[in-house]
Amino acid sequence: MSAPAIRNELLELIGKNPGGHVDAKIINEFSAKLQEYANSPGVDTSDVIFAIGSSVYGVSVKLPSSKSSGSSGAGASEPVIVDFDYMKQFMKDVFISYGCTEDQAETSSEVLIEADKRGIDSHGLGRLKPIYCDRIDKGILWSNKPITVLKETETTALVDGNLGLGLYIGPYCMKMAIEKAKKHGVGFVAAQNSTHYGIAGYYTSMAADAGCVGFSGTNARPSIAPTFGVEPMLGTNPLCFGIPSDDDFPFVIDCATSVNQRGKIEKYAREGVDTPRGAVIDNDGIERTDTEGILRDMVLGKCALTPVGGAGDELGGYKGYGWATVVELLSTAFQSGPFGEDVCGVDRATGKPAPMPLGHFFLAINIENLCPLDTFKANSGKLLNALRESKKSPKGPGRIWTAGELENDARVSRTAQGGMKVPAVLQQNMVDLRDKFQDLKDKYDKLPFEN
Repeated sequence: MSAPAIRNELLELIGKNPGGHVDAKIINEFSAKLQEYANSPGVDTSDVIFAIGSSVYGVSVKLPSSKSSGSSGAGASEPVIVDFDYMKQFMKDVFISYGCTEDQAETSSEVLIEADKRGIDSHGLGRLKPIYCDRIDKGILWSNKPITVLKETETTALVDGNLGLGLYIGPYCMKMAIEKAKKHGVGFVAAQNSTHYGIAGYYTSMAADAGCVGFSGTNARPSIAPTFGVEPMLGTNPLCFGIPSDDDFPFVIDCATSVNQRGKIEKYAREGVDTPRGAVIDNDGIERTDTEGILRDMVLGKCALTPVGGAGDELGGYKGYGWATVVELLSTAFQSGPFGEDVCGVDRATGKPAPMPLGHFFLAINIENLCPLDTFKANSGKLLNALRESKKSPKGPGRIWTAGELENDARVSRTAQGGMKVPAVLQQNMVDLRDKFQDLKDKYDKLPFEN
């Protein structure tokens, strides 16, 4: 039986047995079926159904992993600290092994390692295998595609990424926007047929470091329901600004337009706590808090995330809905791009993986066209420092942060400790990627965590 067919049986088992996670017979049946799914050729080991098996049913299965003669594997159960330079080079070499050019691999690995330096572990090494390499293997993302400039003026451009690496397409576009801003004051670039481009904050930081105000966003697979709706229609669409200041780091606000993301709900399940009310809504319009049930119903398409502000309008959910829509519009309207089900990543007719043609946008405003850069930085720093020095809550941590500060703290801390902590699951990902290619096996015969 094919992996998609087994997965459908798992979903049917979940759907027909709402209380199955407390029924020993159903748990055993689910466990056996999940292991069968795990053993299927070409199975996606990052499939959320494995997280549901662990979090909801208490079932752990053995996932497939590559083995090589003489390889000791990822034996360490505790995280191991790995130097940033080493990790970036490893990721770069992986991209090259997948067919990227030197430039594509260098740029893509830089975007990923920057996420890890900033403490955004969800978008660094953790994304290398499941989001990029596995999707290349599945034929829904291509490692070496040209970027086509479809239309260009002195201040604007529309480019086509041809379903290549968003990690390379993104920097290309923001660099173009910055160059236009430096010449003409403002530069705006829209991208179509791109793929996941990593942390949006990377691009607005590029602009801020170049003496510009930066603005960027991207659409994503549908997860958010509109205010007073229940169907996932919008991505978790990040809205991101980068603004220079006289601090050691720019002001960078990079956050999703949903209250929570699925990964956070999986975390609640591991901790055995309820999901905060207002973060998830189901098809009956109920604001759900039962974390295990939420995870089950999200797979079945019976739940949706809510926008910032939550469901309904009592706490201003329409604001988050509006901002998520702004990002979706700027990611699709210029590009005549797909949205909703057309970027869900699955062919509903066959259950097989499908390309997700995403849109992005990049804006750079050159500060020197309006005022001296040092004056702007001083003015920004004055406001940001006033916020940090304002009266603290007696019930809080005793400190107020401004956007970008926590990420700078993480960079300082991780640099001091000698690099980034690599947990066991990512150690195994590195082993699997290394063992897939002979050139990587030759160069990385012993990874830092291997005995």
